[in-house]
Amino acid sequence: MPGNDASLNQPPGYVPPAIWSWKPQSGNLNRPVSGATHDKVLPVGKHPLQLYSMGTPNGAKVTILLEELLAAGHAGAEYDAWLIRIGEGDQFGSGFVAINPNSKIPALVDRSTDPPTHLFESGSILFYLAEKFGAFLPTEHYRRAETMNWLMWQMGSAPFVGGGFGHFYAYAPIKIEYAIDRYTMETKRQLHVLDTHLADRRFIVGDEYTIADMAIFPWYGAILTSTYNAAEFLSAHEYPNLRRWADRIAARDAVRRGRIVNRPGPEGTTLLERHAAADFDALNL
Repeated sequence: MPGNDASLNQPPGYVPPAIWSWKPQSGNLNRPVSGATHDKVLPVGKHPLQLYSMGTPNGAKVTILLEELLAAGHAGAEYDAWLIRIGEGDQFGSGFVAINPNSKIPALVDRSTDPPTHLFESGSILFYLAEKFGAFLPTEHYRRAETMNWLMWQMGSAPFVGGGFGHFYAYAPIKIEYAIDRYTMETKRQLHVLDTHLADRRFIVGDEYTIADMAIFPWYGAILTSTYNAAEFLSAHEYPNLRRWADRIAARDAVRRGRIVNRPGPEGTTLLERHAAADFDALNL
């Protein structure tokens, strides 16, 4: 059977043990158990919505929606966005774990409710905010169902890109052809799914801009241009409909703002924290 020759494994000769044991690795903060590693109280700002996040694709989904809500006139969507530095283990602090036991960004607290509402998983946050403000989520039965189909598709599919392709192509300490081929094939299949779907649609759900677009864009839009520096490797030119859609989303003012919140970068180009719309005034957007 394929895979039985241990000399072909990585590293050569490796055979999975009968029982796996954890070997801590330098620079890797993850553990095979959940829970807080240290006590840390989270800051609280003046707005009802308190976001604890980082400007990764999953974090950008939420800040894009919040900025779109504000642009659409929903003043109640004003928010404080606090940076969670995942490379330094902030997500394992006791305050963050109390909101999200899974220790992944983003996490949101809605303090306009009594008691405050704790939210985690980016798709859940998008759905909650869209329902709360009655925006970017169709009310008509079939379009609402389609929006949720694509939101759930993104939540279930993006880990292949982020957890699979991105890891083995850009971050793994060694290049493993089998792993890169496996996840590249799946990534390109997903890009083709979107490109085919968008051939005759302006947005993911026809002519209506929804939370499905906001969920999908930070992952599959960005990978066509900048993410992992893989556009040439993935032959991004093969997906013109997806690129046209991505360019349309990227040009929106609220999207440009949302993408730079909680995102480390050169001074004057991003906002490590966001507490008011005026915070963007000093930036060149």
